[in-house]
Amino acid sequence: MSSQKVWFITGASKGMGLEAVNAVLKNGDKVAATSRNLKELIDQIGNQNENFLPLQLDITNDGEVKNVIQTTIDTFGKIDVVLNNAGYYLVGSMEEISNEEFRKTIDVNLFGTVNVIRNVMPFLRQQKSGHILNIASNMGYIGYANTGSYNAAKFAVIGLSEALAQEAKQFNIKITAVAPGMFRTSFMSDSTLAQAKNKIDVYNVEQHVNMLKSFDGNQPGDPKKLVKILIDITNLENPPVHLPLGNDSYNSIIEHRKTEAEEMELWKHLSFATNFD
Repeated sequence: MSSQKVWFITGASKGMGLEAVNAVLKNGDKVAATSRNLKELIDQIGNQNENFLPLQLDITNDGEVKNVIQTTIDTFGKIDVVLNNAGYYLVGSMEEISNEEFRKTIDVNLFGTVNVIRNVMPFLRQQKSGHILNIASNMGYIGYANTGSYNAAKFAVIGLSEALAQEAKQFNIKITAVAPGMFRTSFMSDSTLAQAKNKIDVYNVEQHVNMLKSFDGNQPGDPKKLVKILIDITNLENPPVHLPLGNDSYNSIIEHRKTEAEEMELWKHLSFATNFD
């Protein structure tokens, strides 16, 4: 079997996903790249490289996910690395976000990842190898006002990654939850930021949106360096399960956990007061 690695990348037509596709191809490996917009994906990469398999995919459709994974296996013979990158960011307070809006955030950010994992695991388990990279966020460790639906999805991605790492270890399958901070992609641009339709003035969500937009183009993280790290860790025997990327992400998570530990210690007398005497 070829020594080339085969990558399966979701959300591949822009941002971090596009950087990953380009880097993997430059590295001489093969990649099945998925996007809702196949034309945009092909326009970005071209369609002349035999190592590049562009696939149209609605990540929330389990049947479509199953089919494109099978197509990848049929085309390249295997999958070595899965990069669950597809994401959707919604700004809005819990009171403002509608049921439909909340569910869309969960469908894309959580169930999309779950769909890929569920359908790729039989192949990875059979070949007794593989590495699944789940793109979470520092917002998978820290809750922020006006981003509760995104927090809910990314907290879940962290939790399922921990569980999956334990389940998959016996099959020599590695799992890494990647928690990027602010990287210079289109993630905070006008075209990407979605807002809850039902506005309630007292929550000042517009102010929050303007703050996020002000970061666009000024983010400290270099996505090319991030992608290089992702490629490098797929060559490690014991890669991390948790990987914050960016000093902003690392520092915020560590500080938050310190504050959490202090609060738990403060209220430990209540935690310890619940057993039968």
